[in-house]
Amino acid sequence: MKIRNILVSQPKPADISKSPYGELSNKFNLNIDFQKFITIEGVSAQEFRMNKNSFNGHSAVILTSRHAVDHFFRIAKELRKEIPDSLKYFCISESTAYYLQKYVQYRKRKIFFGKQNFRDLLEVLKKHSEETFMVPSSDVPNQAMFKLLDKEKINYSQGIIYRTVPSDLSGLDIKKYDLLIFFSPGGINSLLTNFPDYEQGDQLIAAFGPATNKTVKEAGLTVNIMAPTQASPSMAMAIDSVITEREKERRRRRRK
Repeated sequence: MKIRNILVSQPKPADISKSPYGELSNKFNLNIDFQKFITIEGVSAQEFRMNKNSFNGHSAVILTSRHAVDHFFRIAKELRKEIPDSLKYFCISESTAYYLQKYVQYRKRKIFFGKQNFRDLLEVLKKHSEETFMVPSSDVPNQAMFKLLDKEKINYSQGIIYRTVPSDLSGLDIKKYDLLIFFSPGGINSLLTNFPDYEQGDQLIAAFGPATNKTVKEAGLTVNIMAPTQASPSMAMAIDSVITEREKERRRRRRK
């Protein structure tokens, strides 16, 4: 099956022409649509307290996404908790670190970041083992991340500050796409919630990260494209590689 129509389970970039997907579309003449599969809802201050979460006793915070950043500062404001200038910020990537400028004076804070994935950040965390970390997360946390923290004996506590709920996809023709791209377990849960009779058939599924990959398989579906890998650290690169190989194979067959 030739890949022509792709659905990305994320909001459309502000300027798709400058995104990796815009480059993919132009390179292979693809139709790429974007659809938000999950909606983020903040946990209330009352629910945060009821779950016995607390800002107290932490010298650092681990932020794995912009959602985590936004809801960390939101819940602190709702709790009227003043965040000390001495708090250290450990971010999954440089872009997430720079996003902190929305809330703090960047140059006046102690901010650290990894390259792009949590294993990179873990190497930074290990150099600061004396810290007591808070890890703001969703109600469907990245279990692999917490297993790594436990393995390295990082002193942390989890704080659930937001939840993911399925978006309404009732107007979406899911079967018109050759390839579906997912970036979180919540996206797969949304697919199955909105389309309870979904059957993969010839449709390809791309999964980003081990947690998403695991959820796809647990749903009885097949992962056809996996990222990140050493050869393809981004999803766009992984798709580019697969389509390129398919095109080469198609040309080889025509020559025979």
